[in-house]
Amino acid sequence: MKLKETLNLGKTAFPMRAGLPNKEPQWQKEWEQANIYDKRQQLNADKPSFQLHDGPPYANGNIHVGHALNKISKDIIVRSKSMSGFRAPYVPGWDTHGLPIEQVLAKQGVKRKELDRAEYLKMCRDYALSQVDKQRNDFKRLGVSADWENPYVTLTPAYEAAQIRVFGAMADKGYIYRGAKPVYWSWSSESALAEAEIEYHDIDSTSLYYANKVKDGKGILDDGTYIVVWTTTPFTITASRALTMGADFDYVVVVPEGSDRKYLVAEGLLDSLAEKFGWESFEIVARHKGAELEMVTTEHPWDPEIEELVILGDHVTLDSGTGIVHTAPGFGEDDYNVGVKYGVDVVVTVDERGIMMENAGADFQGQFYDKVVPTVIEKLGDLLLAKEVITHSYPFDWRTKKPIIWRAVPQWFASVSKFRQDILNEIDKTTFYPSWGHTRLYNMIRDRGDWVISRQRAWGVPLPIFYAEDGTAIMTKEVTDHVADLFEKEGSIIWWERDAKDLLPEGFTHPGSPNGIFEKETDIMDVWFDSGSSWNGVMNTREGLEYPADLYLEGSDQYRGWFNSSLITSVAVNGHAPYKAVLSQGFTLDGKGEKMSKSLGNTILPSDVEKQFGAEILRLWVTSVDSSNDVRISMDILKQTSETYRKIRNTLRFLIANTSDFNPNTDAIAFESLRPVDKYMTIKFNSLIKTIRDAYEKYDFLSIYKAVVNFITVDLSAFYLDFAKDVVYIEAADSVARRQMQTVFYDILVKITKLLTPILPHTAEEIWSYLEFEAEDFVQLAELPEVETFANQDTILEEWSAFMTLRTQAQKALEEARNAKVIGKSLEAHLTIYADEAVRTELAALDSDLAQLLIVSELTISKEEAPKDAVTFEHVAFTVEHAHGEVCDRCRRIDESVKERPYGVSICDHCAQIVEANFTDAVAQGFEVKDK
Repeated sequence: MKLKETLNLGKTAFPMRAGLPNKEPQWQKEWEQANIYDKRQQLNADKPSFQLHDGPPYANGNIHVGHALNKISKDIIVRSKSMSGFRAPYVPGWDTHGLPIEQVLAKQGVKRKELDRAEYLKMCRDYALSQVDKQRNDFKRLGVSADWENPYVTLTPAYEAAQIRVFGAMADKGYIYRGAKPVYWSWSSESALAEAEIEYHDIDSTSLYYANKVKDGKGILDDGTYIVVWTTTPFTITASRALTMGADFDYVVVVPEGSDRKYLVAEGLLDSLAEKFGWESFEIVARHKGAELEMVTTEHPWDPEIEELVILGDHVTLDSGTGIVHTAPGFGEDDYNVGVKYGVDVVVTVDERGIMMENAGADFQGQFYDKVVPTVIEKLGDLLLAKEVITHSYPFDWRTKKPIIWRAVPQWFASVSKFRQDILNEIDKTTFYPSWGHTRLYNMIRDRGDWVISRQRAWGVPLPIFYAEDGTAIMTKEVTDHVADLFEKEGSIIWWERDAKDLLPEGFTHPGSPNGIFEKETDIMDVWFDSGSSWNGVMNTREGLEYPADLYLEGSDQYRGWFNSSLITSVAVNGHAPYKAVLSQGFTLDGKGEKMSKSLGNTILPSDVEKQFGAEILRLWVTSVDSSNDVRISMDILKQTSETYRKIRNTLRFLIANTSDFNPNTDAIAFESLRPVDKYMTIKFNSLIKTIRDAYEKYDFLSIYKAVVNFITVDLSAFYLDFAKDVVYIEAADSVARRQMQTVFYDILVKITKLLTPILPHTAEEIWSYLEFEAEDFVQLAELPEVETFANQDTILEEWSAFMTLRTQAQKALEEARNAKVIGKSLEAHLTIYADEAVRTELAALDSDLAQLLIVSELTISKEEAPKDAVTFEHVAFTVEHAHGEVCDRCRRIDESVKERPYGVSICDHCAQIVEANFTDAVAQGFEVKDK
């Protein structure tokens, strides 16, 4: 027998190398076969409910790392709730209508306008469902636990019917109306856009300063005076019908030297304008308040038949321009609002494709709106005073990445103004993570206009509106309920397959259609109305779910998207928010903090991470970042995360290996009978349990990550497990000291595995398969550990905290001795502690083998004065000598009792007692060799 066979060297088949890329799919297959999700729901059937409602990602293409951050975060929350006494079903969803799918089909050569509408929509549907399947597999590969066989998909008949019922309820309350307000218009998509579909980029624009000639000065201005106007959108001059001034602003009439014209500008801008216009000197001949000039009329700069009225508006500023804004109500929200007030004509001179129309004038007709600047300049002639190129922020279509225009076309709107205060009140009742989300959403709702819900596209849910022969719009409750019932049976495609009369209730009549002829709306609903109705299509209608949801979690862009549209529809219909709390996350950036894009080549696909590292590393990364802000990710960052994972895994592997001969049912030691250091570690671990459970409750993953890593590296690896080998390896297998430490090992192992399950489910299940005494077949079916409290725990923590400070100081003294070649390993040391009475009392109170804890062979605690060469701290000092005696072949400590034993080994008395008591045959026969 070899001497090392007398040691309890921990053995386990649990591998050091995780092999996650290969093992994770095997675990996922096993979970699916065992119906783990359903079993968890059954276990929690009678527990309090927690509902996290999934914001539907768009079904187009494989998932990106932003999707992974989102879905993993949701999974961690749902799993932690399921293991904390809550019934927490998770129904994943997909948003499937809208322009991107039309664009994909167009790139594949599908010509929408040449196909039958129903045929085209079936092609869209098939493509969308193929993308749902693709993304579902991607999400499952991340280890996300959900009701994957029964997701919600916005194109399904039941969902579309629920959406129509939301529309019907809003229409019934008078919140749906038709108007011709200017809306965000994407000529590249040929459709109106919602605010959530807009992003801003800097562009260069040609700005023009030009003059309108006064036609009727109303006795205030001389006829023939020129009012100077500024624009950054020259094409809109074709539709200009008024000039807007600030009522309280001061305006001056000036005559430049050498000119016979009088010009009117804002006095506050006069000096800067004179420089732009090349007026070396000028004479001010009159001053007027803006309010005095109201109702003055001017001539359009190149069409004297068009009269432009001077009006007053609050949107005029003196930050730039001339203090007078040319006003085209068909091309701007402010222009529209002030124009309506004064009865100014709403003129639109650009078609849906961005092409100037006939009413723009023969010189402009057929030109693209953004190419007409030379024509405008030519038409202005000597009325043009200056031009310049400016850089400014401008709205773009977020899908096509092309600039948009404001354009007044007949659209359907959902009123926000009619119940805005109700929405704001609900925001005040909602909890936000982070808290600034409240202000962001509140201000958005406070400042937003009414919601344009109509789109001039094909792939979407039709607006369930009919028109009588006299043009009256019909959307009564009877009609929308009937349409909803039809959609629920046949799907919304029936809208395109049947004539209007066949979509109306049987026998339906209307006074506006004496001949019984009806037309149906051809616009579809904004896709934000689709997803914004999910509270009704899912939470409010599915058995086992509850509305309002406890939590919505999405990216911070959804304050103007899903958080916003869901809130509006829910408050409109039911008077309350669809959620009790909102959690928002930042965007994923590359390792340098740059926005990810395919063109830059800095994107990271979850599939690439899974192949190289495994999904567990991506999951652990999610907890390692502050996702309330934008977060960085790169393969280098993930490599660092994998090193942290390796540290966690190997530490837990040590615990598994060193409890492989431990039966918690027969070998566990009660807390009261543990050694002081084991009690300390048990109490310390329960502090970790509390930290983690509190953090799960607050969705604070980063605090969990930090606490776990600190406990693993500092409390376990650097302390408890560092000296543990002197106990679990050296002492007799069933000795009390070893069983005391194994009790703590096993307790930590089981409970930390449960605590890590929401984050690292694959690893947790692998560990669980080695814990034969635990009742649950899968750790996912266990509960998170409860926090325990112990007698005198605060005192114990305080005492051991003082020791840990002294230990750090002792390690510094040992390090200096090592550098001075006094010792090599710390076990070669004889450490002397020179301590005052208070410190000696503290050390005595620990009632522990301090030499073992400090991993030295000899320890002396002296009340003498420390020598000058001691390593000194406040209240304590240390000296280090080489320990006396020989090295024990078994425990490797230096001890004066070490001697050659009759059975062929040189070991200390303590090891001899263990060997002679437990290995009688080997002692009798002698050991084969010394095993040093």
